[in-house]
Amino acid sequence: MSIVFGREIFSRKAVKWVIFAAVGLTLAACGRYAYERREAWRSELESRCMSSGAVQMSRYVQRTNAINGPGGCGMDFPLRVAAQSQGAVAYNRPQTLACQMVPTVDRWIDNVVQPSAQRWLGANVVEVKAGSFACRGMVGGSASRMSEHAYGNALDVFAFVLSNGQTVVIRSHWRSDGAESAFLREIFIRACDHFTTVLGPGYNSFHYDHFHLDLARHDARWTRRVCRPRPETIQMPAQATPAGSFGWGFGNQGGMIR
Repeated sequence: MSIVFGREIFSRKAVKWVIFAAVGLTLAACGRYAYERREAWRSELESRCMSSGAVQMSRYVQRTNAINGPGGCGMDFPLRVAAQSQGAVAYNRPQTLACQMVPTVDRWIDNVVQPSAQRWLGANVVEVKAGSFACRGMVGGSASRMSEHAYGNALDVFAFVLSNGQTVVIRSHWRSDGAESAFLREIFIRACDHFTTVLGPGYNSFHYDHFHLDLARHDARWTRRVCRPRPETIQMPAQATPAGSFGWGFGNQGGMIR
């Protein structure tokens, strides 16, 4: 007996081999991650962060059980984070993050995102739409490398909800001509001062709709940072006008920030 797919006809035997091949490829991919070990520096970094008191447990930040696997995926001290900045900025859903990410995101929001939102949009950010932990390899990268998301060491940011009810969406507003674009470009560039990896629209097709922020270790001294697109190539939209004077801004409209 044969099975018809569109105009093509395959025998049961042929279909069986196709299925076996697909399953084999899937298992091979899973096996690659199953045997990958978690680097020692990750546990050391988490442990130092937890013992430093940089993160205080609260109704917004809570410890959960250690995540071990599959493979090297996971964290020793995963944190369930419902909001940043002592509850002032909520997530659309709780995020699972490694300890070191929480204070770093706090600093970025408090010192960069909020002042920029006030400057360009005349409002505060009250919610971030984001994603975090996922046991997977890098999207668009080498198939042999695990993503920082697999260790809770990364955050993907898709949109910001403001106190005036407005939502700034990276996919829609990054390439616009208004204040929303200026806000997004400003906070993207300044994210490079806080995170070791910052990827966004203009880098590749996988990051057209979000900012990827992580604390990956790119060299032994922790000095190398990866920001793509490069900050010096990002221009402010010519038509952008600040919503008010809050005493915190960069450069001139229509020019490069750095």
